Amino acid sequence: MIRIGILGATGYTALELIKLLLRHPDARITALTSRQQGEPHVASVHPALTGRLDLPLRDLNPEQVAAECDCVFSCLPHGASAQAVKPLVDAGVRVVDFSADYRLNDLAVYRQWYEQTHCDAERLGRIPYGLPELFAGQIAPAPLVANPGCYPTSAILAMWPLLKNGLVESEGIIFDSKSGVSGAGRTPKLTTHFPECNESFSAYNVGRHRHNPEIDQVLGTAAGQPVETIFTPHLVPMTRGILTTAYGVPTQGVTEPQLMDALRTTYAAQTFVQIVDYLPATKDVSGTNFCQLTARLVRGRVIVISCIDNLIKGASGAAVQNFNWMYGFPETTALL
Repeated sequence: MIRIGILGATGYTALELIKLLLRHPDARITALTSRQQGEPHVASVHPALTGRLDLPLRDLNPEQVAAECDCVFSCLPHGASAQAVKPLVDAGVRVVDFSADYRLNDLAVYRQWYEQTHCDAERLGRIPYGLPELFAGQIAPAPLVANPGCYPTSAILAMWPLLKNGLVESEGIIFDSKSGVSGAGRTPKLTTHFPECNESFSAYNVGRHRHNPEIDQVLGTAAGQPVETIFTPHLVPMTRGILTTAYGVPTQGVTEPQLMDALRTTYAAQTFVQIVDYLPATKDVSGTNFCQLTARLVRGRVIVISCIDNLIKGASGAAVQNFNWMYGFPETTALL
């Protein structure tokens, strides 16, 4: 049994992670951390876990976590996560990090978009990006994996096969993405307060969302050259799910069947990516670790529709998928 610790166990992604790990035959959750006072029982923070997990939330230091855990999932925010992760990895604990602290390869880009220094900068550029459909070989032996952002997962899976196969130009790519309110996290905010966001639909962080450089970096690997995309996120008044509509300029002579063939060929061996002929909707993947994709060619433009559950394939499900690769378990364990 792999002893599991979860740092920052009070949020939505932590709850989904716990529920998945409770189904995993080779994982045992041994430590949950939080800075809440009084070591509350996990069921008092997440009532859905009543009778399912008997653990308190404790304010543990890295040495205590390392003594109790073989593998840690860090659900802490950027900045705080690297400070906790660095001593754990140094102590030999394997880590899947949910934050953006290890996703970007370039320290200057991290400082530009996250407006802070990095306490573990020497590791940047050496940490595998946690999309197993694309980087499983790097993930399997890694002591530390950077779990992807939810929006980037939907965008990268959509455009990677087309860039890799030279079916779309590396310039002029646009991602128009819509997310449910849970993507903003559990901490109350005015913009996600029910009376503010219900019966409303809005764009936010236009041109300055921190997931944009992450998307550009990974898709540049597929294209073999720098890629600069336009990414526009929107808030939809629903709890969970992401629908991304990706637009690209086709290379000369590309047909719609070629687009679909590229998607099918790229993901033929990937359980959790489904290439469909219909236009997928968020309800089709809600509560699952699946990403559904389809492509169209419309008036000289490539359109790819991508749907995921932001809390599972966009966060906790991907983390368990990475965990399975890291420890040699079947990739689908606890996810189907």
